[in-house]
Amino acid sequence: MITIERLNLRAEGVAGDMIVARALPGEVVAGAAEAGRIAQPRIMMPSPRRVAAPCRHYKSCGGCALQHADDGFVAGWKTEVVRKALARQGLQTVFRPMHVSPAGTRRRATLAGRRLKAGALVGFHARASDTIAAVPDCLLLAPALMAVLPALEALVVAGGSRKGTMALAVTALQGGVDVAARGGRALDHALRADLPQIAARHGLARLTWEGELLWQPAPPVLRMGRAQVPVPAGAFLQATPQGEAALVAAVREAVAGHDRLADLFAGCGTFALPLAEQAEVHAVEGDAAALAALDSGWRAAPGLKRVTTERRDLFRRPLTGDELARHDALVIDPPRAGASAQMTEIARAAGVGQGPDVVAMVSCNPVSFARDAAVLVAVGYRLDWVQVVDQFRWSAHVELAARLVRGHMARN
Repeated sequence: MITIERLNLRAEGVAGDMIVARALPGEVVAGAAEAGRIAQPRIMMPSPRRVAAPCRHYKSCGGCALQHADDGFVAGWKTEVVRKALARQGLQTVFRPMHVSPAGTRRRATLAGRRLKAGALVGFHARASDTIAAVPDCLLLAPALMAVLPALEALVVAGGSRKGTMALAVTALQGGVDVAARGGRALDHALRADLPQIAARHGLARLTWEGELLWQPAPPVLRMGRAQVPVPAGAFLQATPQGEAALVAAVREAVAGHDRLADLFAGCGTFALPLAEQAEVHAVEGDAAALAALDSGWRAAPGLKRVTTERRDLFRRPLTGDELARHDALVIDPPRAGASAQMTEIARAAGVGQGPDVVAMVSCNPVSFARDAAVLVAVGYRLDWVQVVDQFRWSAHVELAARLVRGHMARN
């Protein structure tokens, strides 16, 4: 028997060199180990924070990682993940209460599908396995996504292969669900006829197959602030409406009082369009389709201030000093790798008095966030506060928003 010391960043129990699935700190467990991992532990002495998983699929499904812990433990652990990442960079700050999205609100997910002798199997992969677990009573997904499970099964039956697994990215938009399918059979004349009929019969808003558009009766849209944005297939969106609202509110507060903003890694306009209600925004993004959607949404929306767009690879060509000097506040929401090159340029600009007064950072990776924030703190910025946002309910995923201010500014 061994005692669990802590959780790793995948929310697995750790005891010395041993990894233990779905265990909590302080628990005494036993079980067969293979390659340094106990996949099916017996809980000999449970933690007082252990609860019965609310979802009946939890034992077989790998879509969630922390349903066996109470909500207070999960909130504390996710906050501590961020706190420890900051501490490793020598940083500390004020933590605001964590926002948690309700169950049943995930509006985007990627499901797995496999064709069977009769029918199809669609669901999430089991833990550390290629096995697919069907999830007809999933507590995670929004009702709109649950409603299209029969459509996904029909698509897999028509175009899947029994030798491979399909990836089915689903997103709930206004007017229906967008489905982007990959890993199926190559399109031929029969499939080009059959797949749109399935999409139409099940009321899908859009169907793309290996990136090729097969069905779209009207461009599906999503509201961002006052704008209705024609979201391109496969575009990045926040996982829940509630999580998006919490992040937008935090960013609004962080840059309040500033009227010349730059939104870096702007995507389809999650932040740029709501911020344009109060300030002019320059939106920078590397994806042309996302940038075009943002611009289209802005042009059709009433009462917004000017939004300009620029297609640019910010990893290779970050904004430099003269460009940064045009803006008094930045919003930056990079991918998981962070924005090291852009942080270096902001720090360089700050050294000669050109850095923005405020940087509002949004991140899905506490480790890269802490590294990036430390670059700015080293040149005189202060990490004012952090807001942890849990929109990937019951997962190990941690998101946050934060405000960094130049040292000469008073705390708001």
